[in-house]
Order: sequence, then C-alpha cells, then structure tokens
Amino acid sequence: MSLIVGRRYAFGEDEKDGEVRLFTRAMRQLMFLIGAFEYSDVIPFIEWMDLQGHVKLMKQIAKLMDYFMSRWLEEHVQSRKHALVKEERDFMDVLLSLFPEGGVEYGHNHRNIVKGTALSMIVAGSDTTTAAMIWALSLLLNHNKYLKLVQQELDMHVGRERWAEESDIKDLIYLQAVVKETLRLYPPGPLSIPRESIEDCHVAGYFVPKGTRLIVNVWKLHRDPRVWTDPCEFRPERFLDRNAEAGERGREFEFEYLPFGSGRRSCPGAKAAHLMTHLTLARLLQGFNVTAPMDGMVDMSEGLGLVLPKATPLDVVVFPRLKRELYLQ
Repeated sequence: MSLIVGRRYAFGEDEKDGEVRLFTRAMRQLMFLIGAFEYSDVIPFIEWMDLQGHVKLMKQIAKLMDYFMSRWLEEHVQSRKHALVKEERDFMDVLLSLFPEGGVEYGHNHRNIVKGTALSMIVAGSDTTTAAMIWALSLLLNHNKYLKLVQQELDMHVGRERWAEESDIKDLIYLQAVVKETLRLYPPGPLSIPRESIEDCHVAGYFVPKGTRLIVNVWKLHRDPRVWTDPCEFRPERFLDRNAEAGERGREFEFEYLPFGSGRRSCPGAKAAHLMTHLTLARLLQGFNVTAPMDGMVDMSEGLGLVLPKATPLDVVVFPRLKRELYLQ
C-alpha cells in the first residue's frame, strides 16, 4: 500500500481504524470470491440466478474498491496540482506523470487507467505476500531446527545491535532457501493466471487447438516426485545446492519452479514480493523468539481462494530477543 498509493495503515489509529477494517475485509472477500467454486461454472445457464450470492457480493466489493481508489487518486491529483509533491512518491504518482490530464487511451480515460493499474498491483501483491509469510512461519514453527538455523544466520551476519536491512538479504543464504522452499510447497498462486493459445499447436504429444484456455497447476508441478526428492517434505537445503537437486540434468531450476510464473507474462511484482517477504521474515525472526501456543504443532490444512490460504488462523506466541531500545525506534 505504501509503495503503490502512499498509504500505510496500522490498527490503533482511531480515525483510520474503520477505513482499515473496511478495506482489509473487502480485500479478503475479493480474494475468496476470485477463487470460489461457482455452480454456474458447471451449469452455465443458471448464472442469472446467482444461487450463491457471489455476483451480488462481488458488485458490492467493486463499488467499495472504486470508492477507495477514486479518493486516493483525487488526493494525488490535488497534491500535484497545488505543487505539494515535487517528485514521484509512489506508484500512483508515477502513473499520473505518464498521462496528461483528461487524456484517453483505447477508449478509457487516464484516470480509470491509473485506478485500474494501481488496484491490480494492490490485489496482486497484498494477499500473496501475506500468505507467503504465514506459510513460512507455520513451516518454521513445525520445524524448529530450521527456525534456529535462520536465527543463527541473522545473529552472525546482522547481529543484535541493529535491525536487518534490505542490503543484508544477499548474505542471508539460509533465509533465502527457506523462502524458496515455502514458495515451492505453498505457491502464492496454486493455479496460474489463465492464458489462451493463439494458434493450433502440439505440446508433449497433445494437440492444443487455437483458443484453448491454458491453466498451469503450479502446486502439482512443485510437488512432482519426478523432479523433486521427497517433494512433500520441507527441506530448505535443497535450494542451497541447485545442481544437487537437479541431479543428472546438470542445470538450475527452470520450469520445475514457477512461483511467480515465467517469461514475459510472469508476475511484474515478483521482485518486490521477494524483497518484502525476505525483509519482513528476517526482522520478525531477528527481533522475536516465536513458538506455537502450548508448543503444539501448527495445522497445515489448506483453504480455498485464488491465493493459497491456511484453512485455520495462525496463532503465535512471541518473546523479544533484542535490547529494549531497538523496539522503541
């Protein structure tokens, strides 16, 4: 949110609490609806009945999202108009600088293009990063030895006198392996965004006619026993030596590992998502010792949605592990 529209929300700010809760609830409902099963997907002619009420709810959420995006866009426009902003502060400012006021592209005015693009970035980046963080922490709580190894690495390369920074991530090799293994087991998009073949072709002996909708099962690909040793096991060390895991292929991972897609149509926010996940997880594990309530095992059941969520909320007990002054900065 801060990178895209310059908004940073935190619960506890009374005047903003209502807005925060409304927006976060709408986001959760949106992500659920995008991945929800619809009877009309199987029986198309009953679509008009909206038996599950999903169409009605989606329209309500769309209006709410448009309200938020319109308000934030107007704030940016006014700030630029009155010279309150001398440089681009966020993604929405950059988009506004690219389009003249009142212009039209492909039948859409520039304001709608800016709103739509910014909203797409928010939707694509918010829940995916959150889900990755939750799964990573859940896996580490169930595999304490890996949790300790990450914290030892943080103590060695960062220490306990300051917070981890973006520049430290390159040295945190084991942390990177943990994040990669998390994204292998629980990819942010278990099914890829649909594509459509533009011409007849043959793939692995199968005829794919023009106009076929193509969806890659990333979750299954990441757990293929023909590619991965012990595919359902959490083993971050498999990413410490790529060629060892690749075996006789003698090359790095290519199409076996696609948490953010591949090629020109891959996720444009992959680098930002990687950075956010690594830095947030690094600071959390550097600053706190974490355990599951009663030292029990975390339920790893998967829920439903476009982004792969946990079926049950993650409860964590935290204890500070740094000196008090650092938490007051």
